[in-house]
Amino acid sequence: MENNTQSLFAAQSLESPCALAAALAPHAAAGHFDELRGRVSEGPAPAEAVASQQPPALRAAGSTAQPPATQAERPAATDDTLSPDWTRFFNFLGTDGFYDLNHRTANLRRQIRDNGVTYNVYADANGPQRPWALDLFPMMVSAADWAQIETGIQQRARLLDRVMADIYGPQELLSKGLLPSALVHAHPGYLRGMQGVQPAGGTYLHIAAFDIAHGPDGRWSVVSQRTQAPSGLGYLLENRLTISLLFPEAFREMKVERLAASYKALVDGLKAMSPVDSNEESRVVLLTPGPYNETYFEHAYLARFLGLTLVEGSDLLVRDDKLYLKTLRGLERVHGLLKRLDDEFLDPLELRSDSTLGVPGLLQVIRAGNVLVVNTPGSAFLESSALLGFLPALSEHLLGETLALPSLATWWCGEQAVMQDVLGQLKNAVIKPTYPGTGMESVIGHTLSRRALDEWAGRIVRRGEDFTVQAYLPLPQTPTWQGERISPRSAMLRVFAVADGNGSWQVLPGGLARLAGKNENMSSMQHGGSSADVWVLGNSSAARATAEASATPRAEQPAAWTAAPLRHRPPVTSRAAENLFWLGRYTERAENSTRLAQITLQCLGGEDQTSEPLLAWLTSMAVGNALVLDTVPPATHARRVFERALIANLADTEQAASVGYNLRALKSAASAVRERLSQEQWHMIVRTETDFFQRCSVFSAVSPTQTQSQGGQSQSQSQSQYLLEYSSVEALRALESASGFLSAMTGAQTDRMTRDDGWRLLSVGRLIERLNTLAGALARGFETGSVFEEGGFNAMVALFDSTITFHAQYQQRRDIPALLDLLVLDRDNPRSLGWVVQTLRGRLAKLAGSAPGDMPDLAMELPDPGSWALADLCQEAQAHAGDGEHEGGEQHDGQLVQLLEQCCDAALDLSDTLSRRYFSHAASASQSLGA
Repeated sequence: MENNTQSLFAAQSLESPCALAAALAPHAAAGHFDELRGRVSEGPAPAEAVASQQPPALRAAGSTAQPPATQAERPAATDDTLSPDWTRFFNFLGTDGFYDLNHRTANLRRQIRDNGVTYNVYADANGPQRPWALDLFPMMVSAADWAQIETGIQQRARLLDRVMADIYGPQELLSKGLLPSALVHAHPGYLRGMQGVQPAGGTYLHIAAFDIAHGPDGRWSVVSQRTQAPSGLGYLLENRLTISLLFPEAFREMKVERLAASYKALVDGLKAMSPVDSNEESRVVLLTPGPYNETYFEHAYLARFLGLTLVEGSDLLVRDDKLYLKTLRGLERVHGLLKRLDDEFLDPLELRSDSTLGVPGLLQVIRAGNVLVVNTPGSAFLESSALLGFLPALSEHLLGETLALPSLATWWCGEQAVMQDVLGQLKNAVIKPTYPGTGMESVIGHTLSRRALDEWAGRIVRRGEDFTVQAYLPLPQTPTWQGERISPRSAMLRVFAVADGNGSWQVLPGGLARLAGKNENMSSMQHGGSSADVWVLGNSSAARATAEASATPRAEQPAAWTAAPLRHRPPVTSRAAENLFWLGRYTERAENSTRLAQITLQCLGGEDQTSEPLLAWLTSMAVGNALVLDTVPPATHARRVFERALIANLADTEQAASVGYNLRALKSAASAVRERLSQEQWHMIVRTETDFFQRCSVFSAVSPTQTQSQGGQSQSQSQSQYLLEYSSVEALRALESASGFLSAMTGAQTDRMTRDDGWRLLSVGRLIERLNTLAGALARGFETGSVFEEGGFNAMVALFDSTITFHAQYQQRRDIPALLDLLVLDRDNPRSLGWVVQTLRGRLAKLAGSAPGDMPDLAMELPDPGSWALADLCQEAQAHAGDGEHEGGEQHDGQLVQLLEQCCDAALDLSDTLSRRYFSHAASASQSLGA
């Protein structure tokens, strides 16, 4: 698509950056607050707020709507002058910077894609996941506005914690009529099994999220709140990392407040409040529903950033009213659980019996006070929109304070007088469900016809307690970059409060801005909305922290600088270990299949393409490694058909387990342990798969059966044959590119991962795959006699990735003793069988459960390379050479064949034993961790 950006800006080239931005940005819709210009847009609102027409009964119900600001406070939009904050932003960008915005947008999307940042979109019918949507421009919050927000959110977090403590304690709010019993006891999120339970640490809520927005009068109001498992803490970090790199000068000079301190306070608070014995170290884990959850990326991202172990329900079990984690070293106590799934799935024994995501018996552990769960189960009733209308009175009663940050005017229709008064105002309101699970979505009154409004009024009259009415708020509109112009989008700001363990709350200086689509006024990521980074400007928090630190006497500050740091060794869960094991196997398998496909295509088109032993070996290896199906004619009978079938199957992920299948399986295994992989590693895995399938797109869709037709071909079939006829060069290019990516991937696994048991199992998986593949290849080489011919000899050395080493050590010798010495016995060659077995033994000796200095039983099952003798191996090789053409597939029982068969069998047996001992824990009944 042609980029007309430069021509668009040419007419404005003499203007200031702010004037240029104003020219490119239309005003916000009438009645919406214009974030770019810092004032309400001219004209009446699309629908008048209910708050402006409140009857007396509604005001008595606890509405907190404030009168609109005066003209002196909020001037009308009489010109295109930008707000001071956006003026500074565009001045740092400069006029020339507008030419680069499309390029920055492309970089943003590339980084989101490469980092694998995804989110499940319910409105997307094309698939369960899409890349995370992030806009280029941040949302600005001034220091003055943030001071008000921070104070109000801290107060609300304290209030909600006090409300929950009362509801699961004395229930004075219900007995005094300050809160209707139906909003608690009728809510499915109220857990009767938690009544009277005092949570570990004494705090019910540790993380709370609040959705707030600028009203047309420029004041901030709370629209909703989330307490069960609020999402966004990981996404906002990714947003910040991405956007700050795209606008580094503006980010630095505008003194945007940092986020890291709040996350540290959260982790420190969880550890401080968790029930730990005096001789234990607090262990906090993050519970995820698994890789198929819509926010799984965030779970893995948060676990890595916070230094927590990412676990699924199957990784945990209950013993003696305590929670344990299944690890390679056995059961390890868990003291804190940061959950990222709804309460109803937590415990199949007491809640949803069909849940496979939770932990049986978890609620009993909570009741016993032996685990800290964040947030304490049973907080879902706090998320009801109906509760907002009662919070002003609850704040006065529980805190003795007026709410510093008002709620959007809200009324619960379960009270007859309120319901009657609000029925006539539905046109100017939003109708919301009081309780979750009804399948109802919010309905904006002014979008409905008269008949539809009457139908909704009838529903409310029949079951008023099921509905809550909230004042319609024209959401503020923030600027977004849309390719060649600035476009306003409706936005909602989600801010987070976290408990720091000292009885106080910290508010993350920023948040997650959720943007509605074009011509929409409802911001929802679940329905395909977008997001933006949030910049809190100024440095007020940092200044306060610095002042407090400087006011602390020197003697009272921590002085243990010389003490050795307490190093936390995160456990390796059995599930993570299994995925790492298969990540290693699929990485090695992808390398082997890529190298074998390269060698096969090169030999089929090279000087030795008529060698029957070589073609027989290539056929046997290709079929054995699933590069072609066993129904394809062998290369000895139909060389070109065999070649075309191999090329067509390279990217096949359904019928043949070829290169594309292994790359996809590699990515799947890696996605399950993303918290253990760096962004660079994940980026490399994603790029490898994407690049390979793109390169194979020319021939991957061509069926190899099309090439076997002898006559009557259609034009499309002829074209398919033409593509395959000349695609070997393209296939080799795709394989060469994949080989380069896989080499980088191997380097990352070798040099950029901590040497714990998880890494050892990854390495063991690679070595098992290498031992089985290379030993089998060498055995087939002798069986077919290909190693006794020059072409087959060279192909074998190439498959072992030892061509350069062989030429350096043996020059042009091509005798069997040299081959066996390098590929079997050489302990310095990482591709020789001797090196693989020796290294496997070393890895197994350091696995969990192995006594220091003793060779474990797993290693003893492997052949001992110290007992291998070149003379014995060469003697049998000579016997093979004397068989001539090896017709009839005669088998020899000498030491070489036995050794190679022993290596293959040992590799497969070791894989099964590792699975029973470390992954399924089924080695013996006494060791079972899943009972």
